[in-house]
Amino acid sequence: MRQVDIAIVGGGPAGLAAAVAAVRAGTTDVLILERDDKLGGILNQCIHNGFGLHTFQEELTGPEYAARFIEMAKELQIPYELETMVLSIAAGEEGRKVLTLMNRREGLFYVEAKAVILAMGCRERPRGALNIPGYRPAGIYCAGTAQRYVNMEGRMPGREVVILGSGDIGLIMARRMTLEGAKVKVVAELMPYSGGLKRNIVQCLDDYGIPLKLSHTVVDIDGKDRVCGVTLAQVDENLKPVPGTEEYISCDTLLLSCGLIPENELSTGLGVNLNRVTGGPFVNESLETNVSGVFACGNVLHVHDLVDYVSEEAKKAGEKAAAFVQRDDGQENPQEVTKLSEKEESLAVIAKNGVRYTVPSAIRPYCMEETQIIRFRVGQVYRNACIAVYFGDRCVSKIKRPVLAPGEMEQVKIKKADILAQERLSDITICIEV
Repeated sequence: MRQVDIAIVGGGPAGLAAAVAAVRAGTTDVLILERDDKLGGILNQCIHNGFGLHTFQEELTGPEYAARFIEMAKELQIPYELETMVLSIAAGEEGRKVLTLMNRREGLFYVEAKAVILAMGCRERPRGALNIPGYRPAGIYCAGTAQRYVNMEGRMPGREVVILGSGDIGLIMARRMTLEGAKVKVVAELMPYSGGLKRNIVQCLDDYGIPLKLSHTVVDIDGKDRVCGVTLAQVDENLKPVPGTEEYISCDTLLLSCGLIPENELSTGLGVNLNRVTGGPFVNESLETNVSGVFACGNVLHVHDLVDYVSEEAKKAGEKAAAFVQRDDGQENPQEVTKLSEKEESLAVIAKNGVRYTVPSAIRPYCMEETQIIRFRVGQVYRNACIAVYFGDRCVSKIKRPVLAPGEMEQVKIKKADILAQERLSDITICIEV
C-alpha cells in the first residue's frame, strides 16, 4: 500500500490549485489522482477566452489557464497518476483514509493518506433526469458532451440545433455551433430568468441574433432513429406547460444545458454529509467536511461561475489540508493553528430570505483567518435589493445591489475581529432585503 500525506481526487483546476498550495505550505508528499488521460479537467475543452482575469490579471483560454497550473505542479515535482479511477474512499487506522484505485498499469491498488482533498468537479444533468417525453433518438446531447466533440474530437453533432436550458455551457455552445456553421434556432429556458452569466447572454446570444425564450420547455421530441424536431411550450408560474402555446421547431440536434450536479458518490461512501441544495458537502471555514481530514473545493463543493474562484477556494483547501497533516505530525505552528476549547463551538451560517445556501455553512471563530469569504446564490431575480449580514439579531452590514440573479454567484466578507468583538458569539445570517 502506497502512503502519502495528501491525496487529491481530481486533476482539474481545483485539484491542481490545491496541490500547488499544499506543497507551497510545506507538505511535499502530495499525490494527484486523475481518471482522464491528461491533467486540466473540464478546462481542456473550454477553448473560449475569459479565464484568468482575477488570478493572472490577463484573459486566457481554458487550456492556457490549465497549462499555467500544470507547469506550477511540474516545477514543484508533484506526482500524479493519470487514467486512474478512484473506486472508493474508506476510513483506515489512526484516522487515515484508504483509497481504492484502478488503472491499466497496476490493476487494483490502494493508497493510504493522512488527508484527502475532494476535487472531482461535477457532471451535467442528463435527459433521464428531465422527464421529457418522446423516443430516445440519436441527436440528443448534453452541452458539455457536444463541446468535447467539437473542440477536442473535431466532430459536429448536428447542423440544426435547439438548446434547452440557459446554463453557461449551453450559451457558449450556442456561439460555438454558430461559428462552426450550424444554425442554432432557439435557446429555451424553463425558468423566467437565465441560468447563465449576463456576459454570456450578451456575447453568445445577443451578438449572434440567437433568440432566448424564457419560461419555455421541450414537451415532445419528434423522431425515432434521429431527432427531426422538438415541440416547445410556454410554462406557467408552477412550471407546467400551458395548453395552446405549443410550437414545433424542426432540428436534428437537441443540446441540454439544464444544470450541473457535483460528483459526490465517493463522498457519500465515506460518510460525508451533503447539502441538498448544492449537492456538495457541508464544510466549515477551512473547507473541511464533517469527516476529519477530508476537504472539498471547486465544483464538487458547489457550482462556480468563474474558474478563478475555484482556484482561490482550492488554494485555501490545500493550505488547510497541509496544516492538518502538519498538526497530525506534531509540526504545528501555535501562532497559526489555534485549538478550540470545549466551550468554543462552531457558528452556523444561515441562508435566509432569498439566499439558497452558503459556503461555508459553519465557522469556527478562533480557527478562521482574519477575513472570511462567504459565497452564496439567490433563489430568484432581485432588483435594487440589499445583501444583509446579521450576527444574531444585529445587522452588521448591508450591501446594495442593482440586480441579484441566480446565475451569478455572490459573496460577502466578514472579519474575525468583528465576530470576536461580540459579547456573546451568535450565528451568522445572510439574507436579502428588498
